[in-house]
Amino acid sequence: MSDEKGLVIIYTGEGKGKTTAALGLVLRAVGYKKKCLIVQFGKVWFTGELEGVKKLSPFVKLIQGGKGFVKILGDKLPLSEHKKAALDTFNLLKKEVKSGKWDVVVADEIVGAVSSKLLPLKAVVMLITDKPKGLDLVLTGHHAPKKLIEMAGLVTEMQEVKHPFQKGILAKKGIDF
Repeated sequence: MSDEKGLVIIYTGEGKGKTTAALGLVLRAVGYKKKCLIVQFGKVWFTGELEGVKKLSPFVKLIQGGKGFVKILGDKLPLSEHKKAALDTFNLLKKEVKSGKWDVVVADEIVGAVSSKLLPLKAVVMLITDKPKGLDLVLTGHHAPKKLIEMAGLVTEMQEVKHPFQKGILAKKGIDF
């Protein structure tokens, strides 16, 4: 872990590219032999990043947590199951953040977990407050609360201008997942 002060970085907004930006940051960090952890909230299916990250071993580890997205893509699980899964994933994330093993930690879709009430905002606030000094912590997801934006050193909002889905074109392998 670096002696340099770590950043809190948020990628938020309605546009595509939040996870992609975070993964690009990880790719750059690996170029400097930094140890990176990616914890994904709500993503439990195969994505290209699962296979891609294997090629970046031993510098990157990816953990998927949760039960899928809430109330979309045919989700029929009770909210209580999603909340329990998000809390379990958060507790694992918190343990890893405090471990001192990582230079960069990405909490992918954690912002969405907060905005959809799966995780309490105060838990993420404490994660930021208690993170090791040199750790760069990246948070992604829709609807970043003002409190998280205030705590971050870098915030980028993705704005959708045009998307193939608007023309009925579904997600594309290697581009969207």
